[in-house]
Amino acid sequence: MVQRVCFVTIGATAAFDQLLKAVLTPDFLQALQALNYTTLSLQYGKNGAKILEDRESSANSNSYGIEITGFDFNRKGLGQEMWCCKAGEERAEGVVISHAGSGSILDALRIEVPLIVVPNSSLLHNHQVELAEELARQGYVIHGRLDDLAVALTESETLRKKRQVWPPDNHGADPSGRGLAGVMDEEMGFYD
Repeated sequence: MVQRVCFVTIGATAAFDQLLKAVLTPDFLQALQALNYTTLSLQYGKNGAKILEDRESSANSNSYGIEITGFDFNRKGLGQEMWCCKAGEERAEGVVISHAGSGSILDALRIEVPLIVVPNSSLLHNHQVELAEELARQGYVIHGRLDDLAVALTESETLRKKRQVWPPDNHGADPSGRGLAGVMDEEMGFYD
């Protein structure tokens, strides 16, 4: 059986329990099943284990054939988990679903798999909505919303066929030679 992974990250600093609960709903799990996903891997932070345990012990714990796994935090970063979404031997290309933190977004964009970005609206001075909207407008991500992640998952199949390559090349020079600073300078309009 070919593995297909949906990896979800809530980030390391702020709790985002609403995202965890949204990807564990029957509607979302059925959408995964319909699109031939085999695994839902969750980076759930320090409080998320309880959400996963409560779901598993509830009467409504049908996983629709999806293997659901999770962990709190990985000090080495999430690169390995995101790479599991990349196509390979006996693995079909999957998707990353991420909170709208810039570090997680950049990590996922570099791997070149479809990315659904879900802003955490509970944050103070929240910049995540604007970031998600702009990256979606430019064709890099799907701007996901907690109440319609099954729809966003379906939209990611379209993005898979037409997504933009990161980093963008807006002026002909390759900013990747200067790493993150070059990408950010270009995005902010600071050209040499």
